[in-house]
Amino acid sequence: MIVFACLAPHPPLLLPGVGSEKNRLEVKKTIRSLEELGQELAKSKPDLLIVSSPHPDWGFNVPLFFLNKNLKNTPVQKYLTNLDSPKEHFKKGIKIIEKINPSKRIGWIASGDMSHRLAKDGPYGLHPSGPKFDEKFIGLLKKKDVGGILNLSPILIDEAGECGLRSFCILLGALEKEKSDWRPKILSYEAPFGVGYLTARLI
Repeated sequence: MIVFACLAPHPPLLLPGVGSEKNRLEVKKTIRSLEELGQELAKSKPDLLIVSSPHPDWGFNVPLFFLNKNLKNTPVQKYLTNLDSPKEHFKKGIKIIEKINPSKRIGWIASGDMSHRLAKDGPYGLHPSGPKFDEKFIGLLKKKDVGGILNLSPILIDEAGECGLRSFCILLGALEKEKSDWRPKILSYEAPFGVGYLTARLI
């Protein structure tokens, strides 16, 4: 049973010693939100922590730095996304949850960033599809419109330069399979460096 679920950004600059103090001040809402999620995750007392991510290193390490602080000896399963469609990742989430003992209390972190094309001086420059994608996804998430998320335009997705959608869809698949009564709560969204950082709790 999924007892905690969230979407978490993963820029390395969130970490002390990686991002400068100035960097970290510019993402203070994100850091505050992740710290809050860490406290809530600990309260949910999971037996197993699942993390999905598009990146093998910081994609796991950054959210775990904040969310795993208050857990001791909780096993972690990591799932790396690939270039399969969001719909295929949704199916993967279903398969993952089917293989887990339903008596286990599961905490799930879907790691990923939003568009990387939100500013001229950002990593991939500015593209109209960048802010459009982020606004569209957040709007669909708030409405729990999973079908809308799974059917986002592939062109929009590609032009936005996002990295988190497939990771998020794995979690949505797992929630769908469990028939969870998830309730999206956007804790923060900011993009001071041209990349969208969305932090949200679903359960």
